[in-house]
Amino acid sequence: MATLPYISAEDVRAALPWHTAIEGIEAALRAGVDPEGDGPRLFAPTPNGEFLIMPAKAPEVMGVKVLTISPENPERGLEKIQGTYLLFDSDTSAPLCVMDGIEVTAVRTPAITLTGLRALAAAAPAGDELPEAPEVLVFGAGIQGLNHIRAVRWAWPNARFRVVGRRPERIQALIETLAADGIEVADATGEVEAAVHAADIIVTVTSSTTPLFEGGWVRPGAIVASVGQHGLDAREVDAELVLRSDVVLESRTGMFREGGNIIPARSLEEWQERQPANLREAVRGEFTRAPGNPALYTGVGMSWEDLVLAGIVYGQVVGDAK
Repeated sequence: MATLPYISAEDVRAALPWHTAIEGIEAALRAGVDPEGDGPRLFAPTPNGEFLIMPAKAPEVMGVKVLTISPENPERGLEKIQGTYLLFDSDTSAPLCVMDGIEVTAVRTPAITLTGLRALAAAAPAGDELPEAPEVLVFGAGIQGLNHIRAVRWAWPNARFRVVGRRPERIQALIETLAADGIEVADATGEVEAAVHAADIIVTVTSSTTPLFEGGWVRPGAIVASVGQHGLDAREVDAELVLRSDVVLESRTGMFREGGNIIPARSLEEWQERQPANLREAVRGEFTRAPGNPALYTGVGMSWEDLVLAGIVYGQVVGDAK
């Protein structure tokens, strides 16, 4: 077999500026991608964490992302998530390329979060619209915190940012990196309650297994995206916020299986009876918000999302080279 093309992290990032990644995800959902049809993610233990194997298929391409998740890595100055993506031709099943899975994930997660936030903002009732310069609070100072701020800046160019994190050195590194991008970020770690009260948009991308703030602190009309954790025993937001909020799920199937943010705020049976909107429905405008309620988007990451972006990368990088 001929040597497979390898697409580096730099080439993945260059092929996926925020408008391409976010609008590509939105276009896929409008065109017919159904999050409920995504298969379950596969987990297996490693000495210091777990493997995460994420296969997905589409009419033209299919692929699998293999990641390792090592919660102790940030203490070593390493990213928690490592991995690679392998793309195949759907017709012949022949492999097409290998690409950097860390960068695919680093772009994909903010792209999906912003898809959810944009849908929540678009569904705002009269009086709850976001201001032109929203106050944005991000919990988490790793690569996902960094890239979520960059992605929010694309969507809301006049946004003002604050960050909360556990390690001062990572917060400082984030602030300095974004300053070089022309984005000013303030450290709100010492004033979490006041920062939550003031925020129009809250994003949580942490390894915390317990709620990061009290749900009652979130102001009416604010929008929250919680995307940092998976598993029914892990949650970044509390039951009070879930019960106060108009909720959009990445997918009902996946979140009923892995969504610690929503269960046990309500039982599985209650959620199944309520059938909250999923991301596709929200993007298509099939979701309404009640005046004065916060709105919550929550997800754990899905295989179809990586495939959409990997297909875009392949078309731009390898396709252009042919």
